[in-house]
Amino acid sequence: QVNFVVCQLFALLAAVWFRTYLHSSKTSPFIRHVVATLLGLYLALFCFGWYALHFVIQSGISYYIMIIIGVENMHKYCFVFALGYLTVCQITRVYIFDYGQYSADFSGPMMIITQKITSLAFEIHDGMFRKNEDLTPSQRCLAVRRMPSLLEYLSYNCNFMGILAGPLCSYKDYITFIEGRSYQLQQSEANGKEDTKYEQTDPSPNIAVAQKLLICGLSLLFHMTITKTLPVEYNIDDNFRATASWPVRFFYLYVSLMAARPKYYFAWTLADAINNAAGFGFRGYDKNGATRWDLISNLRIQQIEFSTSFKMFLDNWNIQTALWLKRVCYERATFSPTIQTFILSAIWHGVYPGYYLTFLTGVLMTLAARAIRNNIRHYFIESPAVKLCYDIVTWMATQAAISYTVVPFVLLSVKPSFTFYSSCYFCLHIASILVLLVFPLKRTQKGSKKHESVQPVWSRKLEEESLLQKNNYSTTNNSFSQKQEITCRYQALKQ
Repeated sequence: QVNFVVCQLFALLAAVWFRTYLHSSKTSPFIRHVVATLLGLYLALFCFGWYALHFVIQSGISYYIMIIIGVENMHKYCFVFALGYLTVCQITRVYIFDYGQYSADFSGPMMIITQKITSLAFEIHDGMFRKNEDLTPSQRCLAVRRMPSLLEYLSYNCNFMGILAGPLCSYKDYITFIEGRSYQLQQSEANGKEDTKYEQTDPSPNIAVAQKLLICGLSLLFHMTITKTLPVEYNIDDNFRATASWPVRFFYLYVSLMAARPKYYFAWTLADAINNAAGFGFRGYDKNGATRWDLISNLRIQQIEFSTSFKMFLDNWNIQTALWLKRVCYERATFSPTIQTFILSAIWHGVYPGYYLTFLTGVLMTLAARAIRNNIRHYFIESPAVKLCYDIVTWMATQAAISYTVVPFVLLSVKPSFTFYSSCYFCLHIASILVLLVFPLKRTQKGSKKHESVQPVWSRKLEEESLLQKNNYSTTNNSFSQKQEITCRYQALKQ
């Protein structure tokens, strides 16, 4: 863990150097790719030793599969191989070396690389095999129209900015950043017609990086002082279960799980800051003209802590993974997309039984929450006072449901997880089943509403903001014209 933090701090300094001395205006994309890759592999070697070879092996074999299989079926083979290789490594680490240890291990970066391998394979399949009219707007926007070179592929998978903690980004956004096309803006005329693009001075990420480092410091301080005094394991302590009342037990459940989150806040926010410091992650300008550096942000802490629905929590927690699950599973599933997505998420996270208990419980919670929201919410939104009471009640219910659901994720093993659930008499499991029996569950519609359950809230807000502002951001690709790319970006946001 110390190695991990030291490497990330080094990566932060390297990111500042990379943006200053290897800016796209000063050097070629080839040099930027080479340096980003070599720095990434060096950090991996320093942090994980020779286990870092797994990153190169997984990426190399996946690239070979893409080349020899062809664009028609390579996404399937890459998906099976990358996920299978990750699972074998996780089984080896967990059941042979250190079961239950929370120390940083090489399978963590492999989880991010697996996301990149599979998402890029699907994007190439969409761009080079499927017909344009068969793609959804987001698939059309992310589709890759040419096979990347080996250097580009390794740079995307193993660059120093994201090799240790991610987050996932789309291949097109990464290549756009490396080639220096991230800051092109669109100027709209008064009559609504589009002018040609023009280059502007790169916006500075310094303020965004400083804010995120402040969040990292506070999260780390909270984790080191508060988290250890509120262990999740105390929820299954025999004396506590025998003597504490139900309200006290549920309150401790909530605060102990809330105290477990800052370590994720620290790791993901620091990873986001590293990318921003290198100049990657710029989304554009909001309606007030302020820069937005949240293109690849992985969480929104305020929305997480004050979420009033299960969906709102999931939309703002591990955002890039939710988008990956949507793109490779949910929107491509032919049946039961919610169940398939949760199962894939469990497999990707690892082989601890607690993960599967959490995600199977999450299926019940998600479906029950959706049924309640669809059937009763409209009765409570007419009056502001009534809606405020409704929001308070749903916030309390959401925090209780989230805490109840993720306990096995922290406890890891079957026995302590069932000890916890049995001490609660499986109350929320039973309540969820009763809700699904009582309330009809509306079928998700095809088209733009099909994937609403995993669409982040910010995408709809961004769509509204884009209508108000005159300067709109979009990324480009050599194979697309500028006008097509702008249309593609906002069609994806609408979805």
